[in-house]
Amino acid sequence: MAATTFAFVSGAGSQLSGRLEQPEGTPRGWAIFAHCFTCGKDSRAAVYISRSLSRAGIGVLRFDFAGSGIGGSAGASLSFASDVEDIRAAAKAMAAAGMSPSLLVGHSLGGAATIIAAAELPDVAAVATIGAPADLQHILSSFRPEDMNTLQSQGEASVEIAGRPFLIRRSFLEAVQGIDVEKSIASLRRPVLVMHSPRDQVVGIDHASRIFLASRHPKSFISLDTADHLLTAAADANYVGAMVAAWASRFLPMLTADLPQVEVAKGVVATETLGGKFQLTVRSGEHTLLADEPASVGGLGSGLSPYELVSAGLAACTVMTMRLYANRKGFPLERASTTVQHEKVRDMMPTDRFTRTIVLDGPLSDDQRARILEIADRCPVDLTLVRGADVQTQLFDTSQAGDTHND
Repeated sequence: MAATTFAFVSGAGSQLSGRLEQPEGTPRGWAIFAHCFTCGKDSRAAVYISRSLSRAGIGVLRFDFAGSGIGGSAGASLSFASDVEDIRAAAKAMAAAGMSPSLLVGHSLGGAATIIAAAELPDVAAVATIGAPADLQHILSSFRPEDMNTLQSQGEASVEIAGRPFLIRRSFLEAVQGIDVEKSIASLRRPVLVMHSPRDQVVGIDHASRIFLASRHPKSFISLDTADHLLTAAADANYVGAMVAAWASRFLPMLTADLPQVEVAKGVVATETLGGKFQLTVRSGEHTLLADEPASVGGLGSGLSPYELVSAGLAACTVMTMRLYANRKGFPLERASTTVQHEKVRDMMPTDRFTRTIVLDGPLSDDQRARILEIADRCPVDLTLVRGADVQTQLFDTSQAGDTHND
């Protein structure tokens, strides 16, 4: 499902606009993603991790901190305290909208902010940190000595971080010096996941050790191997998202089926015809069709390819689900059709993308169309593709049972 805009009022009273990654079907929980010091809601790590969580049934809000300067004017003033308040304000706004977050995920300084913010968010069931510092004094080590001198003497200084200018005030320095991350996480008493790369050149791996030791059980640590601090490689960002989703699933409600499976389940048999390199007959009960590959890859082009068959299942399930829903609600849906295209997308995990285009004919209101589209995202085949399935394989011994193939 495409991300939507979610607006809320920050801790300081300003208007913030985030992106809400909503899962297919009924969510098992909601999360807030807090970006790193010099990143933003649209950084690779933020986007990929949020989308991985949404595919696992966890809706995610990602937004730019009001004090980060991201998306705003150059030289914006940084404020760690406002970052913490923004997380709490976001959680309050999500709860008011019926999406109370039960998971906080923070990257780098955002990880420290989530630890501090979680103390006053009793509905948060778990916290995950990625490359987070164990003390905020570490941030000051990235400033030049002359900038620190200016900050001390004049009360503010312009510093450059990751090639971008930021205005640092003495209040930022005082806030950093007054916060004890390790003490906060020791008193948190929530499940904690610590993720860190041993090759992190920005925040050393020793910070992960300190956070892990300060945390109470249940706590977990996952090494990010060769990842850099900003998770600039898509594979690393995808891995983090998958691991957070798997870990958090233990502390969130189980996924449930939104709609029952309508059809009577029957086995499907695919057998080579030997009339071409790939041509098969596909049988299920009294129904038979051909499957094949295009001539361009050595097939005869006599039937749907395997991924086209999967796409056909998704398209058929979508239309049937919309029809059942429209009939039950008495909506004037005259005819529905769905086109599904499959493609492989690099740097995305999983790499398969099914793009679905729906056409609804009939004098439907805008609200009725929206509700039909919403139910389309919950069709059983859709949820199977998004959430994954268990596939088991066994070998049938034809030497004992005889040849069971039908000609």
